[in-house]
Amino acid sequence: MASLSIAILGSGAVGGYYGAKLANAGHKVTFLARGPHLQAIRDNGLMIRSVLGDLTVRADATDDASEVGHVDVVLVAVKTYDNKSALPMLKAMVGSNTVVLTLQNGVDSVDEIADVIGEAPVLGGATYIATAVVSPGLIEQTGTHRQIVFGEVFGERNNLSKRVESLCKLLIEAEIEVEPVKDARVQLWEKLIYLSPFAGFTGASRLPTGPVWTDPEIRGLFMDAVGEVEQVARAHDIQVSDIIRQKIVDYMDSIPGATRSSLLIDLSQGKRLEVDALLGSVMRRGRNVGVATPVTSALYAVLKPHAGGRD
Repeated sequence: MASLSIAILGSGAVGGYYGAKLANAGHKVTFLARGPHLQAIRDNGLMIRSVLGDLTVRADATDDASEVGHVDVVLVAVKTYDNKSALPMLKAMVGSNTVVLTLQNGVDSVDEIADVIGEAPVLGGATYIATAVVSPGLIEQTGTHRQIVFGEVFGERNNLSKRVESLCKLLIEAEIEVEPVKDARVQLWEKLIYLSPFAGFTGASRLPTGPVWTDPEIRGLFMDAVGEVEQVARAHDIQVSDIIRQKIVDYMDSIPGATRSSLLIDLSQGKRLEVDALLGSVMRRGRNVGVATPVTSALYAVLKPHAGGRD
């Protein structure tokens, strides 16, 4: 495939990793970052440390979207709490043929982006990867998963669109695992059905999954929360899997008891939390469609005071 121009809006652990893989595949990538991380990328390139092989890429990096101009593809990977300041930057980078793929957590991102640039450019995606910025300019990948499941979220969703197929090919050539889907809303909600309780219970308890999942009463409440998010999804006419609860049970049974959610990690480090995109969104959407979310709402109330992090 010919080289494309790609902007990474949010070049941290997730966006930085995928951007580096795309740059390494020969595409013209521009990283949008800030602070010491931006300076490190400018000075030394962006380094990826991984069991799959280390790499360092040299690419343009800026904090000013007007310097980027229109591109072929934008990957949106900023934390959702930065959307108010970050999403307006899309206006300078989106032309008539630009595709914007959001990899943000939760289900609100696609609508929030569409409010800024319209529905036409927007694709929705869920990503499954374990990465962290360990120091400015250095991202470490733990494990080998690097999957993006993505597709259309607006308009016709009965078939794979040509632009989804084209972007899928581009990502595969960059050694990124992909699964193209007709209707990405299903995948976004199925991820949220798991992630909202997982983040909520580990964050509220300040504990990894083991003590939460092995306690029968807490495990039962965890699954009550899973059921709440599932009911909210179905009330929005999202056809999530009929066996989604069993899938989550099987997954929770399989992961190490020391596993911590990214929200818990951020909380322990005094960072800002994506509590509104994960728990708050479920609570508000449930209220709007008449679905009670008592467990989710209680977890939200416990975590919301910490959403801004420590100064």
